[in-house]
Amino acid sequence: MSDGHWQLEGTGAELYERYLVPAITAKWAEDLLDRAQPREGEAVLDIACGTGIVARLAAGRMGRGKVIGLDLNSGMLAVARSVPTEGVPINWMGGSALDLPFTSDSFDVVLCQLGLQFFPDQTRALDEMRRVLKRSGRAGLSVYSEIERTPGANAFVLALDAVLGRDASRIKRGEHRFTAAAQLETLLRAAGFNAVDVQTVEQTIVFPSVLDYVQFRLLATPMASLLKDRTASERQEIILSVASKTTALSTSAMLEGGTFTFPQQAYVAATLGG
Repeated sequence: MSDGHWQLEGTGAELYERYLVPAITAKWAEDLLDRAQPREGEAVLDIACGTGIVARLAAGRMGRGKVIGLDLNSGMLAVARSVPTEGVPINWMGGSALDLPFTSDSFDVVLCQLGLQFFPDQTRALDEMRRVLKRSGRAGLSVYSEIERTPGANAFVLALDAVLGRDASRIKRGEHRFTAAAQLETLLRAAGFNAVDVQTVEQTIVFPSVLDYVQFRLLATPMASLLKDRTASERQEIILSVASKTTALSTSAMLEGGTFTFPQQAYVAATLGG
């Protein structure tokens, strides 16, 4: 932080770990693990682990056992390996959710936080999760709900389209492609999971300011592609314009106290292997 704002210096993965994990994903990770309940001595797989918050928290809850974090993104895994871990040692692996490099019935717990919505073949990914999970095992998954139920993100995408043109927000909207809890439940049951329980959960998200939220989204996520061919001054002008428009589209409650505070909704599933 400097003068109350984030200083976005470093790789996208480093910035993700430094800012987005404490602001957003750590909250969802705690909730997911409270539902999946990894226990001492179990084997746990975290799919699409990113920089590793779910795997690290799982490891910290287990006195012994095995934890594997798997992701396709080598940059994310490099950051995951650099973060100190307490509890069970974690094995960080590169690999695809669509072709898990494990034998069947290998894990007591399979976790996938906020990743399923990005997979090009969700059915295959869930089939793979079910394959590697023991019949007595448990799975925990979460996906964002429709973007209108997360007003901060909704104000941002509306502002982005207003400033950069129609469909500029396509990448961000893609994170919110699940529109009902039943949609996730149907996919899980079709993959053979049993005792599927999907809850609609809400977290309160706080960013230091609207500007910080917009800067992070446009400089440290895949949305940076929108600005890659712009000059530094053009990028800054766009960021300020999108932040101004996002502010105008936000309610007074979201802007109270000078921060950017809003509810974020997701569908969180806990299941048995089957």
